[in-house]
Amino acid sequence: MGSSLFASKFRSGMVLMAVAVAAMTISGCAGKAKPRLAYEERPVEALYNTGYQRLQQHRWSDAVDYFQEVERQHPYSDWARRSILMQVYAYYQNNNYADAIAAADRFIALFPGNPSAAYAFYMKAVCNFEQITDVGRDQGYANAALTGLRDVARRYPGTPFASDAAIKIDMVNDQLAGKEMNIGRYYQRNNQPLAALNRYKAVITNPDFQRTSHTPEALYRLVEVNLMLGLKEEATRNGAVLGYNYPGSPWYAEAYALLTENGQSPDKAPEGKRESWLRRLIPG
Repeated sequence: MGSSLFASKFRSGMVLMAVAVAAMTISGCAGKAKPRLAYEERPVEALYNTGYQRLQQHRWSDAVDYFQEVERQHPYSDWARRSILMQVYAYYQNNNYADAIAAADRFIALFPGNPSAAYAFYMKAVCNFEQITDVGRDQGYANAALTGLRDVARRYPGTPFASDAAIKIDMVNDQLAGKEMNIGRYYQRNNQPLAALNRYKAVITNPDFQRTSHTPEALYRLVEVNLMLGLKEEATRNGAVLGYNYPGSPWYAEAYALLTENGQSPDKAPEGKRESWLRRLIPG
């Protein structure tokens, strides 16, 4: 994933940890299976505090072991409830997203009305968000993240979880709009203008995509593809929308030049300049 899409893991982890601790009001390498801790009955506070110390030392797998032991030895205690959330966090930090989601689901199933369920729902969404891949690949994680983030915003308005979810929702929408653009360019390069047209239209007609960074290019592509189809008036209308909303965009400068070359007379002159690098992005 590009650095422009996501903050660093360390920064995200520190924020999540701070929220987790506030919500609960309490004072290794993935791959190889680790043996469980040998059973030894001990005070629940000692087990929990040892797990918490392992978290502070970034010994994520060890922390999980201790929090699981809290659950095993004291399954109906408040400590066990808190330990599930701490496992979510430790799994997340260790990039064990599937395990983090499973632990979050377990907490939600056991304690659906608990105030800390907000954290569990949020972490499920974040784990999917962290796994979003580039636009050239399947966007299953992006769609799952979007569903989860919207759920958090709906369930817990006015909370820090909802505020962060709103920011991430915009990022995911930009990602999904980028996927539509990527497919549209593929169809355009392969001389399938109608298929390309539908993908570009999806970006400018979907309210969730209209505010993304891809809208100016989508409008330009509609100019380009409509000219390929001989629909000059429609191309001119798309160019007018582009010029009205993004007069300083290099995409409008390209559209203006293209329309002029095809005998059209756009009403508004571009405020920006054509960019040589932009031509390298244009199919054909």
